[in-house]
Amino acid sequence: MQRIKDTLLEAVYAVIPITAVIIVLQFALVRLPVEVFLQFLAGVVMVGVGLTLFLLGVQLGLLPMGEYIGAALPKTGKAWVVVFFGFLLGFIVTLAEPNVRILADQVDIVSAGAISKNLLIYTIAFGVAIFVALAMLRIILGIPIIYILILSYGAIFLLSALAPPHFLPVSFDAGGVTTGPLLIPFVLALGVGVASVLGGKSASTDGFGLVALAFAGPILAVLLLGVIYG
Repeated sequence: MQRIKDTLLEAVYAVIPITAVIIVLQFALVRLPVEVFLQFLAGVVMVGVGLTLFLLGVQLGLLPMGEYIGAALPKTGKAWVVVFFGFLLGFIVTLAEPNVRILADQVDIVSAGAISKNLLIYTIAFGVAIFVALAMLRIILGIPIIYILILSYGAIFLLSALAPPHFLPVSFDAGGVTTGPLLIPFVLALGVGVASVLGGKSASTDGFGLVALAFAGPILAVLLLGVIYG
């Protein structure tokens, strides 16, 4: 019960600021129709309930499962198993990330179908999957993350000069939407689980940095898609 109470308070504290600002704007400046304002208040309640349930789900399910899987995979003694399932889980979890689908819907509408929804979703998912697999390999081989980040973001700047201009904002938004509420908890937990078994003395740091890599992956994938389209 204490966990539920703490999670509920966390959700309330997250929703209250935006609610307070909208209420002030409603009575001071905007003055939307009453029906619209009441719909907003109803939406706030739904968001609060949904956020509470979501956070509970993350704490009770996603985080423990990610850590258990991350700790179990290295015990097979096969590096390719860790890398492969890192790729597979990164791909599948990205497909389920709601932020990715929202971005894909908007791009599909604005581009009038030139960049289709499914193509963008699978491109982003593939980019994340590649870099989650790369993060698993980094933990196994003990490669300093700074080297991978330098190469990754160097490639981003290079492809930015080659891709069509209208792909640039989409690519960086693609990186941002992957750092959403579903993908990041699971990927972080997975990395911490793998590092707890393979990280040795650096286990406290090897499990982190995956968000930076997960951010770079979809940017590179969408820029590469732009180069191909261009």
